[in-house]
Amino acid sequence: MLAFTYEALPSRVVFGPDSLDRLPDEVVRLGAEKALVLCTPEQRPTAEDVARRLGARAAGIYDRAVMHVPIETARAARERARDLGADACVAVGGGSTIGLGKAIALEFGLPILAVPTTYAGSEMTPIWGLTEGDLKRTGRDAKVLPRTVIYDARLTLSLPPALSATSGMNAIAHAAEALYSENANPIISLMAEEGIRALAESLPRIVREPQDLDARATAQYGCWLCGVCLGTVGMALHHKLCHTLGGTLNLPHSETHTIVLPHAVAYNQAAAPEAMARIARALGTKTAAAGLFDLATTLSVKTRLADLDVNARDLDRIADLAVQNPYYNPRPVTREGMRALLNDAYEGRRPST
Repeated sequence: MLAFTYEALPSRVVFGPDSLDRLPDEVVRLGAEKALVLCTPEQRPTAEDVARRLGARAAGIYDRAVMHVPIETARAARERARDLGADACVAVGGGSTIGLGKAIALEFGLPILAVPTTYAGSEMTPIWGLTEGDLKRTGRDAKVLPRTVIYDARLTLSLPPALSATSGMNAIAHAAEALYSENANPIISLMAEEGIRALAESLPRIVREPQDLDARATAQYGCWLCGVCLGTVGMALHHKLCHTLGGTLNLPHSETHTIVLPHAVAYNQAAAPEAMARIARALGTKTAAAGLFDLATTLSVKTRLADLDVNARDLDRIADLAVQNPYYNPRPVTREGMRALLNDAYEGRRPST
């Protein structure tokens, strides 16, 4: 008999082209008087536009967000928010910027309004991450979940095709692991399959025609669903490996997810047949792992860890770290299995069907 627990996350979504026009009203709705606008250095022009729209409700701009949220960056941003008397954060960008907003919320409890410009999905989760030294720590806390998310596809038009592709593959990873999560449930599984389908359909269109606004909106819809999956149920091997690789070797987040995903799914293939069938169905392919690898190949993105300048000598250290601190995975995680998986990802071998 079917039995499960489902807990919906309390967030508000404003979706559609030109929805950024609603930003001032949404900040008022949060009850905020002084919102600190967060971004990366590259996103400064967009952040300045956001600050102009907010007018007197903009406390200032902090443009030092970087990937993996180094603890030093988090501390500096927290100090900036405190000095300006900010009572909210508007995070404009991808996972790096939204992650920085979460680091501030974790310390001070400030509400976050997220304006995603990539397809990573961090805006839909209560998951935070901080990197100190060579290690990335993650956790869950309801106070870091953005209260409101504005999805405006026009803001993704400047996202380069290659980064759009890897960002979307990162989102697909959330849905794929949700399907074989320890606490998977039918509601999230529906979202996961639909999210994968939407991204598998839209990402090749974006690569072919980067200004296709309809494809961009479909990708945002898919990443929203995949982000809900990530925020609602637990993840497994793939995310553990990517956090270990990214935090230890300082690798680009979405590219690392793109490369590792087919191999992590292949590792779990026999242990989660129903999940694999749903992934393959969403992709329109015969098998899940090979289908994910072929999608990445179609998108013309990197498919080897070697392409990220990973040194083969580091793979033993990553395998050792990956088996520390036991965590759920459909198939038992072994040192030998991790080393073989990492070698396949390093060489970029197409998973066997």
